[in-house]
Amino acid sequence: MARRNDHTREELIALTMEKVNAFLDAKPHHELSLRKIATMIGYVPSTLINVFGNYNLLLLEVVANTLDELAEEAKADVINATSPEEAIRILANCYLNYAKTNPYRWQLIFQHKMAGEELPEWQNKRINNLTGMLESQVAAMTGLTDKTEIETISRVLWAGVHGITLLSVDDKLFANSTVGGAELIDNLLDNYLARWRVNTDD
Repeated sequence: MARRNDHTREELIALTMEKVNAFLDAKPHHELSLRKIATMIGYVPSTLINVFGNYNLLLLEVVANTLDELAEEAKADVINATSPEEAIRILANCYLNYAKTNPYRWQLIFQHKMAGEELPEWQNKRINNLTGMLESQVAAMTGLTDKTEIETISRVLWAGVHGITLLSVDDKLFANSTVGGAELIDNLLDNYLARWRVNTDD
């Protein structure tokens, strides 16, 4: 068993993230435990408590790691978009593709609970970063300036895309085999964005 001073705090965080993410490549998070993670990295559970605070915050760090990765992929994908509508479509499909490629990591984002604790500010910033990407494109496409309207439209879009993604990842679309998540997202966006497409074309 490794001693506490074999790694710095930063190295222990990085090692833990590496091992947990590798585990989540094949299995869901509910098969994890603090003791199992400690064994994977060669430390005792109390060391992880000292580093992360508690098991809940350790998992939140994994969620943060996933959100960072998703945000980087979204930024890379959307950079070549030629219009706000195309950017929205790219963001939606990036979300779907990430979830299908990393289902257990993606599921942890929404299944993780704070158990009465406040969500740390560093996590709020990550969430705002992702939602802000969509909101900026909605504002550019619609020409709206009211923040509440922009946020409402963005959340409707996200809720629709998220629902399709969730059913797609869980293989519960119950649709013809030729109809997948990507086709349903295209249909959703075609119809929901149409009203602003007409307005901006006038």
